[in-house]
Amino acid sequence: MIHICESYVVKLPVYPGQQPGQGGYPGQQPGQGGYPGQQPPPAQVGVPGQQSYALQGQRGYDQAPGGVPSATAGMDNFQIGGVSMGDIPRPTIRPANPFNCELDTMTLRTAMRGIGTDEKAIIQVIGHTSNKQRQEILDMYKSVYGKDLISDLKSKLSSDLEELILALVKSPEYYDAWCLNKAMRRMGTIESILIEILTTRTNAEIRGIKAAYKQHFERELEADCASETSGHFKRLLVSFFQANRTELTDSQRQMLMQRGPEAVVDRALAQQDAQTLYKAGVKKFGTDESAFLSVLSIRHEYQMRATFEEYQKLSGKDILSSIGSEMSLDLEYGFKAIIMSAMNRPKFFSDKLYEAMRGMGTDDSTLIRIIVSRSEIDLQNIKDQYQRDHGKSLNAAVSSETSGDYKKLLLAIVGQ
Repeated sequence: MIHICESYVVKLPVYPGQQPGQGGYPGQQPGQGGYPGQQPPPAQVGVPGQQSYALQGQRGYDQAPGGVPSATAGMDNFQIGGVSMGDIPRPTIRPANPFNCELDTMTLRTAMRGIGTDEKAIIQVIGHTSNKQRQEILDMYKSVYGKDLISDLKSKLSSDLEELILALVKSPEYYDAWCLNKAMRRMGTIESILIEILTTRTNAEIRGIKAAYKQHFERELEADCASETSGHFKRLLVSFFQANRTELTDSQRQMLMQRGPEAVVDRALAQQDAQTLYKAGVKKFGTDESAFLSVLSIRHEYQMRATFEEYQKLSGKDILSSIGSEMSLDLEYGFKAIIMSAMNRPKFFSDKLYEAMRGMGTDDSTLIRIIVSRSEIDLQNIKDQYQRDHGKSLNAAVSSETSGDYKKLLLAIVGQ
């Protein structure tokens, strides 16, 4: 069962040139984290330059009875080769240039020697290098000093700043594995974290996460997840562990950039899948969850968008509202997360950040997890979406909800 603090109502709210095994969006460099099969979001499937979860309507989404978002859509008309400019991934953290690994390693060692810690020096190094460069610093630190940098940082830091810095120095695969382990280690599993990570990583990344989980925790990730979940929800997660979602080939990515999303969509298959979903839900007494799983767990995002468009033509209902009326609890949240992140990945994360900072107190772990994992992928896109949806910059929101060195490092990652 999902905890109230992590439920859909509370929490819910790549691309061209991507190389096999890379996460996130087109043109990312090796070693960056990301999401399954993410290629540039389409500008033509559904609504050109789609900027929201829905297939028609205005930007954003409206609340249906019970707090369940109903899909609507916005427009971003400036396009290159059929791909909306708003969909081109823009990170906030790029590799330091010039980069002096030995000097940065010495700086970190000096910052932690003796009594007290120079947090400012640590932030200067960790907050202005890429994850790949941080991994080089970890190796150099062990080679020069015979000590583990992560262990030394843990011994000198505490609270949210410790969690943030350790998130930054872990590899993307190790950090994801750590988050999943943490979500299952407590009393009552936080299913929304399992869903967020497993439904948005590439096939190669999921394989890397499984390997990192086994290396660092000496356990099988799939077995642990299966033991913490049940029913169709468990089947949904297990399907993602197989890392078999369809992903675009290099030639398809080229076609996508040159001719737009329809070049990588099988429209007949989209109509067939829409029929499958329609017969399994609205048209049926009860719901055939397996049919939904067979479509939503294996198609790439552009194919899913075409299917959602055909589904709306066929049923007169958007796919999100149909899922809301046919399913509940963990399974509903899981399928909606797949749909919403396929329709508009930046909005999916922008909404989660907003909910993490809304009301009394801040969900710092969610704040850290999203900002760190998206910083080298599309955090600038998420910032733009946040500004559009909430009339306030993400920088201002983070600044008002955090303090001290923790705030300084978060703002260094978020950027101006």
